[in-house]
Amino acid sequence: MKFRYITIEREYGSGGTKIARKLSEVTGVPCYGHEILDAVAKKRGIPEDRVNQYEEKATGSLLYTMFLMSRMQTGEPDMLTEEGKVFLDEQLEIRRLAMEGPAIFLGHCASEALRDQKGVIKVFIRSGNESAVRKRIAEDYGIKDSEIDSTRRYYNKKRAGYYRANTGDDWKKMENYDVILDSGMLGIDGCVSALKGLLE
Repeated sequence: MKFRYITIEREYGSGGTKIARKLSEVTGVPCYGHEILDAVAKKRGIPEDRVNQYEEKATGSLLYTMFLMSRMQTGEPDMLTEEGKVFLDEQLEIRRLAMEGPAIFLGHCASEALRDQKGVIKVFIRSGNESAVRKRIAEDYGIKDSEIDSTRRYYNKKRAGYYRANTGDDWKKMENYDVILDSGMLGIDGCVSALKGLLE
């Protein structure tokens, strides 16, 4: 079966962004990650850094999660916090982009935005190769060896928190995904090959 949309959640240092971008190159299917943040920042007239701050603020609050869920159910977007409005804007942007055709989405709870769409496959990318993860974080992000572990924990915690805050579910709950890839075992190219055949 072929799919129109791939949503990718990934552990920090797993190479998930590289995989998504390379998959986009070889298939010609557009990939959206930071582009979603850019669009929301422009729409709201705020710097992209501010959007990141809102995302981070949202990740740490159970009360925020409960508030957001209740407001979404009652359909009162005007009563949302700024964090909630940013999340809803991201979801709307993902749906808008999906209307333009097949796409690859990186993060931003894209599977939640597309939950009513047909032809969506949900992917989680991890890496069981510790040395490969450390090397990638050092080379791709310029992180000092002494700061790799804390940086990795920070970003994984942020991604998990954002996912939970906005979906009420566990980011690493494997039942939430259709495909789980280990980039440490398959490599970047192996993951791209595995996903390539899924797209129309």
